[in-house]
Amino acid sequence: MQWRNSPLRFGLVSILLHWAVALTVFGLFGLGLWMGGLDYYSPWYRSAPDIHKSVGILLFLVMLLRLAWRLVSPPPAALPSHGPLTRLGSRAGHALLYLGLFALMISGYLISTADGRPIPVFGWFEVPALLSGLPSQEDLAGEVHELLAWGLVGLAVVHALAALKHHFIDRDATLARMLGRDIR
Repeated sequence: MQWRNSPLRFGLVSILLHWAVALTVFGLFGLGLWMGGLDYYSPWYRSAPDIHKSVGILLFLVMLLRLAWRLVSPPPAALPSHGPLTRLGSRAGHALLYLGLFALMISGYLISTADGRPIPVFGWFEVPALLSGLPSQEDLAGEVHELLAWGLVGLAVVHALAALKHHFIDRDATLARMLGRDIR
């Protein structure tokens, strides 16, 4: 398995980053839903949000790495069988996933820093509160965060369904490339 992307398939680094981000996003979504139902007396009332924030900050760093990797190792070109509409849909879908994910993480940051305190990340380091004290910052950012989370997960499901459609109906190599298979 090659490390870098080639004109025909994704390399190991891109594949690992893709699946790590996907699993993390769905894990954070599930954790967010679960912790929303916790009451003050739950033993997880404080630790679940701390885990959610810490993983979210690490995900932000991974996404920065992922963007840098895309510049160093561009993704393979679209398959020749993909028409202009499919190519446009793919580019738009990927752009929305990236933008949505960064907007989601920024809104989470704004929730967490509304009171001016930094965000501790598993006790390893802290992310300073650079923007805090805006009117209703925590509430507005919280609403945006929840809407973006649902939208991002919905978009990710559409993304997965599109990959499955390419694999099972179109019988092309779209999914095989993200699984590291050679398409020749």
